Amino acid sequence: MRVVAFNGSPRPKGNTSILLNVVLNELNGKGIDTELVQIGGQHPAGCIACYKCFERKDGRCVQDKDVINDSIEKMCQADGIILGSPTYFADLSADLKAFIERCGMVSRANGDLYKRKVAAGVVAVRRAGSLHALHSINNFFLIGQMIVVGSSYWNMAIGRDPGEVNNDTEGIETMKTLGQNMAWLIGKIS
Repeated sequence: MRVVAFNGSPRPKGNTSILLNVVLNELNGKGIDTELVQIGGQHPAGCIACYKCFERKDGRCVQDKDVINDSIEKMCQADGIILGSPTYFADLSADLKAFIERCGMVSRANGDLYKRKVAAGVVAVRRAGSLHALHSINNFFLIGQMIVVGSSYWNMAIGRDPGEVNNDTEGIETMKTLGQNMAWLIGKIS
């Protein structure tokens, strides 16, 4: 069993990464292999609506000079997918939005590549707007026919400066519960 997580924050060691690693540590503890992929700061381009993915139907985006095609392959091979983002103006980072556009379009063009995979979103927030960001991630999962995992609260934690989310006890517990719930569901499906 395998879960791949994608960090949409431009800070590879920031709050979003910390939260993703809390979830991944829970999964590792249940015997699930994990990988964390840095998307933020890689500047993937958004979808250009060329529809080549619908013509080719090869599971790849025609834009091939960034991390997207490798990411699509990783998601296809995984049992579970986690997307993480900081909250920027009550929404996702631009890099994660571009990731969702292109990975989502290629998936739909190829018969919903991530269908029935277990999925979860994780959001770091300074103060407010996290529910909209989480909702944006969940919309990607739901339109792709993925199975969204919940936790004991919404999958978010509060912190601005790197490491500050560690002070949000409830947020960290939410991430641990999310990892446990994801491991349980993947085990049931497998």
